[in-house]
Amino acid sequence: MLGTWQIVIIAVLVILLFGRGKIAGLMGEVARGITSFRKGMKEGSETVNETPKQVDDQSDAPVVETTAKEKEKSE
Repeated sequence: MLGTWQIVIIAVLVILLFGRGKIAGLMGEVARGITSFRKGMKEGSETVNETPKQVDDQSDAPVVETTAKEKEKSE
């Protein structure tokens, strides 16, 4: 497990290697990604909550109605 000093040393090395500007830009991209993900989740839940659209009953297929007894006979 990493101790406090080990985490500090790793953070300093990352800042030295990549620089503050590059890290700030990367964090901005991460924040935009999270925002986009949340927006997508919100839109997705709105789509699920919408009522289904009615389908026109004007189809070319004939309507066949069966009773429970007829279904049992066919099985």
